[in-house]
Amino acid sequence: MAQTDNQPGTEPDRELKIISAERLNFFSDAVVAIAITLLALDLKVPVADSNAALWREFRQDATDYVAFLISFAVIGSHWQLHHRVFSHLGRLGGALTRWNLLWLLMVVLTPFATRVIVGDRAFAGRLTIYAGVQALAAIFFLLAVHEMDRHGLAREGTPRSLFTRSYYRLTAFAVAFLVSIPLAYLTRWAYLCWLAIPFTSRIRRLVAARWPRFGGGDRL
Repeated sequence: MAQTDNQPGTEPDRELKIISAERLNFFSDAVVAIAITLLALDLKVPVADSNAALWREFRQDATDYVAFLISFAVIGSHWQLHHRVFSHLGRLGGALTRWNLLWLLMVVLTPFATRVIVGDRAFAGRLTIYAGVQALAAIFFLLAVHEMDRHGLAREGTPRSLFTRSYYRLTAFAVAFLVSIPLAYLTRWAYLCWLAIPFTSRIRRLVAARWPRFGGGDRL
């Protein structure tokens, strides 16, 4: 029996799978863009009527601006990795869409979590909410990457190192935020754990340079 155009393995079927993957990428990019925009909308605008008062207001609201920069960097880091990994996506399958949606949910909640963490008092509780959102984002993203890997959803020729390095990076991301939660009940410096995240990639590259079998191939 001859194959029809909508049967698996035909050219239209392959094109449909690629289009579906691209739609998921476009949707994810749009949601991330909205989340970053919401971050900026929450920034306080000075209402001072003199130069001295203006700079005083900026100093008073410095915590809000720092929180914005941190959240912008966090969302940006997520988007950058998502772009690198999902640009290799060839088709949808398994629970990939579900994990991606849950990751996007955490991204959308980040502006809310940012407003929470800059509030007064209850430092440990506020940090728990923020760090919990970011840890879940990393975990959901990790599960999405694993689903893509497990079901062979990447395009042909995708390097194995893409998945290996993503596993390392997302695990380090999740661990750093999870560790900061119990530390927040002991010290207000718990958020310093987050500073370890960018250094994990450097350490991994140094290890890969010395022992290539542990590092994978292409830089991520």
